[in-house]
Amino acid sequence: MKTEKEFNDLFGTTKPIIGMVHLRPLPGSAPYEKGGLDPVIDQALEEANILLDNGVNGLNIENYFDMSYSPDTAPAETVASMAIIAHEIRRAHPDAVLGICVLADPVASLAVANAINAQFIRATFFTEASVDVSGLVIRRPHEILRYRKFINPSIKIFADVHIKHSAPLAQRPLEESAYDAAYFLADAVIISGKHTGFPTNIEDIKKVRKVLPDFPILIGSGINEASVDSMFQYATGAFAGTTLKKDGKTDNSVDASRVRAFMEAVKKIRMEL
Repeated sequence: MKTEKEFNDLFGTTKPIIGMVHLRPLPGSAPYEKGGLDPVIDQALEEANILLDNGVNGLNIENYFDMSYSPDTAPAETVASMAIIAHEIRRAHPDAVLGICVLADPVASLAVANAINAQFIRATFFTEASVDVSGLVIRRPHEILRYRKFINPSIKIFADVHIKHSAPLAQRPLEESAYDAAYFLADAVIISGKHTGFPTNIEDIKKVRKVLPDFPILIGSGINEASVDSMFQYATGAFAGTTLKKDGKTDNSVDASRVRAFMEAVKKIRMEL
């Protein structure tokens, strides 16, 4: 996948919206208390149903509430839980476009994606070394790519660039890092704001678009009804999480009315572009 058309074909539409399924704390994580996986699965299925029934074009399943995340290899118990939960979502939605993000381990994400027949992963760190809130992150894209080739070459890698909650060790311009992520075989690049739910700077999208004129560029955070029109003048698609939650707060559950309203705004923009 190297063009916007190929990206759009994956989702069956232009300007696709990928809804975030933020999983509640998983066993072994610091915030986890008790109850096992059943309540986590129940909420994940409920939110996946709401998102897909109200028009989003794909889902990204992520262990968002497992703060703080391992900066290197995800714990075995996290990978096991992610596979079980994602499998239940796949069973409920056999034809949906699904993505996996095991924070912050792209190899584990690929393993889970292959196990449940997901189409893509979100690699929060793909190239470069970064200082993250969880520690130092050093990524070796050749290892990620070789593992993908081994396990399932068809899985797409959507790569964050200068991911939120972190800073690159080498202070390189964002557009140079995005160009390198594409050069090193990412299938899309993701540009975000400073934190989850914080708006992505449209000037950042413009800079990246100049160096990647026909490459998939995704909004990684903070998109909403008010900003989607201007953002989609330059971006190929978007991940949507916080704006689809009750009262627009990340910690809340998905709100069907907010999903419907947001997707109506997106559909209107698609007709105009």
